[in-house]
Amino acid sequence: MSTTTDVGAAIAPRRFRREIPIQYGMAALVVVLVAAPLLPILYQSILDGALYDSSARLTLGNFARLAETAGFGGVLWNTFLLALLSTVVAQLFGTAAAILFGRTDIPGARTLGELFLWPMYLSALVLSFGWYSIYGPAGYVTVFWQSMFGEAPWSLYSIGGMAMIAGVSQAPLAYLYCLSSAGMTDPTLEEAARVAGAGTFRTMWRITLPLMMPAIAYSAVLNFTIGLELLSVPLIFGEPAGITVLTTFLYNISAASPRPDHGLVATAAALMLVVIVFLVWLQSRLLGNTRRFVTLGGKATRPRPFRLGALRWPLFAICAVYILLSGVAPIGMLVLRAFTSFLSPMVPLADVLTLENFEMLWREPVYARSITNSFIVSLFGAALATVLIGMVALIVHRSEFRFRGLVHYAALFPRAIPGVVAGIGFFYAFALVPGLGGIRNSIWILVIAFTMRFIPTGLGAVAPMLLQVSPDLDRAARVQGADWWTTTRRIMTPLMRPALVACYTVLFISFFKEYSTAIFLFAPGSEVVGTALLQAWIQGEVGVVAGLATIQVFVIAVCITTARAIFGVRLHG
Repeated sequence: MSTTTDVGAAIAPRRFRREIPIQYGMAALVVVLVAAPLLPILYQSILDGALYDSSARLTLGNFARLAETAGFGGVLWNTFLLALLSTVVAQLFGTAAAILFGRTDIPGARTLGELFLWPMYLSALVLSFGWYSIYGPAGYVTVFWQSMFGEAPWSLYSIGGMAMIAGVSQAPLAYLYCLSSAGMTDPTLEEAARVAGAGTFRTMWRITLPLMMPAIAYSAVLNFTIGLELLSVPLIFGEPAGITVLTTFLYNISAASPRPDHGLVATAAALMLVVIVFLVWLQSRLLGNTRRFVTLGGKATRPRPFRLGALRWPLFAICAVYILLSGVAPIGMLVLRAFTSFLSPMVPLADVLTLENFEMLWREPVYARSITNSFIVSLFGAALATVLIGMVALIVHRSEFRFRGLVHYAALFPRAIPGVVAGIGFFYAFALVPGLGGIRNSIWILVIAFTMRFIPTGLGAVAPMLLQVSPDLDRAARVQGADWWTTTRRIMTPLMRPALVACYTVLFISFFKEYSTAIFLFAPGSEVVGTALLQAWIQGEVGVVAGLATIQVFVIAVCITTARAIFGVRLHG
């Protein structure tokens, strides 16, 4: 065997290695995609004028101006407080759900777990509209409560109200991380606690929960990061109440301003980028240190479910009510609003049923175009992104490319780039490079920006499969004289098909619901559903908002159902 390998190694250098231009080309493409929105922002932050203004000069004055901006300290405090409170809500609900659905004998645990995940699949923008339609000042439940008991005891137009909405939308992330950790604990520790006389809840509190702390800490940092870059909830509920956070501050001085202050915009975006980069680094450190908490040995067995006894059905009822109030009811009410001219508990439903909202979607060119554009961006953009991500994964995990570590780092870096920062960065990048005006005003700039944003998401669907395939297959092909490109096409690609289907499905959903990047990049004619939703909301077209949101919910539901039923794809870990 060694002789054959030596001969193959001797022959290989004499051939033209087709993988060299492919690997270097893909590496260059990834680096350009990631650097494109970042370098213009950093450059603009140290200029006293627009970066496309030839007379602009270098300066550090933008940082001083940002610090001296009236109310900016309050903006930072609101941002921190919203991220902190939403993280607390997400971690409480997510951790409790992971223990109840993953480690106890609660009835219907599988179904409850699937329903608990649904806010993760939907856009936070759509979820916000759903909460408004049922718990807002004129929401269905609010009006009903006021008619029965007087003033409603809740308000969505507050830091607490926004934190509740954001926390519910982020709780599935905590649930997934904690569920995996809860199912991997060493059962001997829990059995020892039971033998020592500890009851179910004492064992959970003293043994199970501490062993889950790495997953709780990691998901908490992740949710705090998401809370910092959240745009939809503070834009819909914070702005009317005068509560500004960093993302809405950026939106107001850029996309919503007729004369943006480019220096201030870039400096604020750079500040957000630095904070998020630090938090992503902290996530990697936390994940790297979790081996200190490993309790699963080679002979471990599956932990025995905790028996809830008489509390089984009461806890089931509490979980069902939570899922109903936080997810099913808001989205259901939003869908129902799409089929009515007005929705109130004081008016019989049969009197307000109509298809007018959907007719308006097709009658008004901007709304019809946004739906069409969203499908084009998602169908073709996700396909192109899947090809790119598949190649990146193969280069990183199944090649000897000398810069594969750098490619891997660059491909994962977009985790640290918030959508608002990516949108602003690509706007500057396409404004800086001459001759790209046509792309800047088309949907293809959205395809490029969305691809960069979701490279890490796609890698998460593809990379685990590659790591499970034995490298012996590659070696066998190379021994027979195949080069890297032939091995990739003939052996690895067929094996990757399930992972690529999962990647495409995840990217399609991500592209279809993305809005935070698009609001800084779209132009008349390149609207997508997310930007049309915001425009309709600003104009007070609640019925149109409900109709567009319903289409988005329906498309995502069909996509998830099809991926699971036909391809057997799981869209989460």
